[in-house]
Parts: sequence; structure tokens; C-alpha cells
Amino acid sequence: MAEVGRAAVRDPGARLPGGFWAAVAVWLERPQVANKRLCGARLDSRTQARGPGPSAAPQRPPGRRREGEGRGEAAPGAAAGGAPAPHLPALWDAFARGLAGDHRDLRAFLGPQPDAPHELDVLLRTVFPKKSPRCPRPAPRREMVVRDVLNGTVTFLPLEENDEGNLKVKRSNVYQIQLSHIKEEWFISVLIFCPENWHSDGIVYPKCTWLGGELLARLARWSVESRPSGFKSTLSLISVAKYSETYQELKEKYKAMVKVWPEVTDPEKFVYEDVAIAAYLLVLWEEERAERGVTAKQSFVDLGCGNGLLVHMLISEGHPGRGIDVRRRKIWDMYGPQTRLEEDAITPNDRTLFPDVDWLIGNHSDELTPWIPVIAARSSYNCRFFVLPCCFFDFVGRYHRRQSKKTQYRGYLDFITEVGLTCGFRVEEDCLRIPSTKRVCLIGKSRTYPPAEEASVDAQRTRYIHGRRGRTGGPPGRAPGAAGPPDGRPDGHGAPEAGAGQTPEARAEGLWLPGFRPRERAERVRNCAALPRDFVDQVVLQVANLLLGGKQLNPRSSHGGSSRTWNRGGL
Repeated sequence: MAEVGRAAVRDPGARLPGGFWAAVAVWLERPQVANKRLCGARLDSRTQARGPGPSAAPQRPPGRRREGEGRGEAAPGAAAGGAPAPHLPALWDAFARGLAGDHRDLRAFLGPQPDAPHELDVLLRTVFPKKSPRCPRPAPRREMVVRDVLNGTVTFLPLEENDEGNLKVKRSNVYQIQLSHIKEEWFISVLIFCPENWHSDGIVYPKCTWLGGELLARLARWSVESRPSGFKSTLSLISVAKYSETYQELKEKYKAMVKVWPEVTDPEKFVYEDVAIAAYLLVLWEEERAERGVTAKQSFVDLGCGNGLLVHMLISEGHPGRGIDVRRRKIWDMYGPQTRLEEDAITPNDRTLFPDVDWLIGNHSDELTPWIPVIAARSSYNCRFFVLPCCFFDFVGRYHRRQSKKTQYRGYLDFITEVGLTCGFRVEEDCLRIPSTKRVCLIGKSRTYPPAEEASVDAQRTRYIHGRRGRTGGPPGRAPGAAGPPDGRPDGHGAPEAGAGQTPEARAEGLWLPGFRPRERAERVRNCAALPRDFVDQVVLQVANLLLGGKQLNPRSSHGGSSRTWNRGGL
């Protein structure tokens, strides 16, 4: 056993030991935050067990799952690649029996055992490496993780298959993260069980110096800085393994777009961001088809599609769809006729419905963002939505938060969630892996009401939409069917009925809310780039003449009290 690193942790906020376990949870569930050569991890199952020894049996009958066990991207008991997941209690029982026999040194490494038996938290983890030119098809790695809260240790035990195809614990690459409190001072350490047998693959198992340096420094910082972010961890609704594979394939296929990008925007940011969003949607839709037992690929419409690259990728991957934006982009001509992109302004009304479409997409769709759940709900009962909110818009005009305790971004996400709930969707939230600070998406995949209640729910939508006119935010929404004020409006102040307060022109056009204004077709230039060149030259010459021909007093006075003039240079 060798200690490869120790860090003293200053804890002025009294966050330890709880902060330590929060930091360990990040390394367990999101190891890619520290190790950039990983794309993620999955916690397949967990169980409670007694400390190692002859009586180290699980605390529940074998074969019986406790509530929540096995939940993750895959179905309970499923593993990467479709192989059945091992039964964790049986795996731990076999390992514990070995500790009582031939592997007493490994038992000592797990930590001192108190006289009274205590519980350990045992987890089964699958780690997914990223693809690389050196390793184009990396295999997922499995570990059994033992958390000992009493001793302040978490031990990582790599697993390998024996000759019979059963998993067993490897004695190499076993390491431990330890929290200790000595003389009023906290320390975090990284220990290696058998350093002479440590095999570094440079991916899942880096060099020991990395564990005792980079990882240890991050754990020490996270332990005292960790605060609830208010957002879910990335890719919480889909398979990390499938996402990683799909992302790498799309990145390789569309990386040439960076070199021929004709827009003025940053090509790397926009190309790889749309690659990540496309990979997420493709995996989400693949899993949805499996859940529904269908094979036909979902159709879509991207409202406010911008450069249209996301539309192009989804269509190229076999999904029928189109994109609509108020302004045509130069890059549209590069995609070819198979990519359907339309230049048109979307105004929420009875004519902007998509009854034959499975999904509506709003990727940074600005003023259309709060309307997309409404349009999806009214298009058909089977229409779903995906929105990635960015700029803060209400149904009409800008959105203004009402609660200063929340950030404006968090408040806006809650508002869009409220819109989705009021429209009758079960709204789910996830965090994408994109190069953007606005990376939380909201998804409406199913409804909270049966089709027979569509008319009453739509009346609720109408009251809610009209009730937001002139308001700077809204209270938490209620799902359809929940008890509320008699008029159905969330705050109970008597919202107008459908069409109330509308002009005859608005009612004739079927507008859902008067006052909505789509973006202008011609983008307004807000800097000096469009000024006439002769005018710019004239202003520059006038300013130069004033500077060179006049005198400017130095605001700092000399020691004698007299002001010194500015030396404008020249002979």
C-alpha cells in the first residue's frame, strides 16, 4: 500500500465531512469532469452490506432488489452492450469470503474494522471511455465501489472476467480516497493498494501521479466549494454510452463543416454544439422507439432553425423533417435539396399547427420558446417538444423574473416548465454537453390527461396565456386536473376568456395572443459596420485634427501648482 498524495483542506465554511462525500459523488457519477478522456459513468446498482468478514452477507435476501436499485440509463439489470449485469449482492458476498481467506492484505486496505459490525454502501459502476485514434472502440470498464462512511473511505475495485465468464475483483489498479481528521485539521488522501502492479492505460486508469495530483486537487476543492447547482447532471435522461458513440460518429462525419463555414459566427462552437444536440436527440428518439415498440423514425419541425445545421444532420440520419426561420442563411445553399429549410415568420395562431409531426424543436428559438409547448399541444395529442431556452422571452415581449432568490436563467426555465405543465405535458429537464452556458433542455414526451379531456385542457391553456399579458412572471403552474381557483387561472384573478380583449383583426387571423411580434426579416445592424465609408473617414479626420491642433490640459498638476499641457508629438 502506498499513499500517492495527501492534501490539507481548509474548511472555513464547515462543509466537511458532507462536502467530501459530495465531491466523491461527482467523481462517481461524472468522472469526465476531471478525466477528459472519459465520456461518463453509470451506476448500475447498489446494495448495503456489512464490513468484510465471515458475516459480510448482504442486508437483504439474495435476488431481491431494493427500491431504486439498478436505475440508470439502462433498464434494471442491463449493462453496456446488452450483457446482463451481475448480481451485486452475490458478487460482494464472493469477494467478502475471499477477504476472510487468502486476501487479508486487501481486507486491511479497505479500512480498520470496528468491533461492532457496520454497514457499507456497495455500488456497481460502469465507466465509458471516449473514442480516440489510438483506441477507436474502447470497451466499458466495470468497478465495484465500496463506501465506508464510518472510516471516511471510498475504495474502487476493478472487475475482470474469469475463465468461466464470471466477474471477479482484480488485485491490480485498486485505489482508495480517504478523508481523515487529525489535530483539528482535515486531510484528503489517495492510496494505491499495490503500486508495483498498477497498470496505467492512460484513459480509465491514469498514472498514479495523476490520481495523487490532478484528481486529489479537484476533490479537495470540490469538498469545500460544492453547492447544489439547481440543475440536473448532464445526460440524465439518456444512455451515456449510446450518446458517446453517436456523438463521436457525428463529429467525424460533419467535422469538415468547420472548414467551409460561410457565416460570421464561430464555426467550431456552432458545429460541435449542433453535433452534440443532434446526438442527444438521436439517442432520445431511439430509446423512445424502443419504449413504444415502433421502428419508424420520428418526424420533426425545427422552429427558428437558424443556420439549419441541426435540421441537416437529423434529416441525413434518416428522420423526416424541416426547418423554418424568419431569415435565410448563406449556409443553407450548401446542404442540398434533401434538407428542407423554409424562410418564413412563425406567428402563433390557428394556421401554425403541425398535426402530422411527432416532435417540435426549439433550439435557441428566442421569442418562439414559450410558444413551442403550446403549438405542440394544439398540433395533435401525439406531438412532443424539445426546447433549449437561451434568450428570455415571454409570450409577448421580454420575460422578467419575479423571484430575486433565483437566477434569471433558473427562473426562466421554471417558467417554460410551467407553460409545459399548463399545456398538459409531463416536462422533464436535462443538461446537455455543449459549449454554452445555456445548456439545460426541457422535454415534453407525454401528456398528463387523456385525449377526451383535450377541450377542457385547451381552455385552461387559453386562460393561462391571456392571463400573462402585462405580467412580469407567473406563479408555479399546475398540471391539468389539479385543484385550483374556479376560473382555472393560477393566481385566481379572473383571466379573460378566449378572444377577450382581441381586436377584430386578431380574431379574424386566429391569433392566440395579440401583440406578438416575430423577429424582423432583415437583421438590424447595431454598430458602425454599415455606415457609409466617406462618412466614417470624415469623422476620423475631424477627430484627428482636433487632437493634433488643439491643446489638452493634463488633469494632474505639477508640484509647483501649474498645469502642464499635453505633448501632442511632432517637431
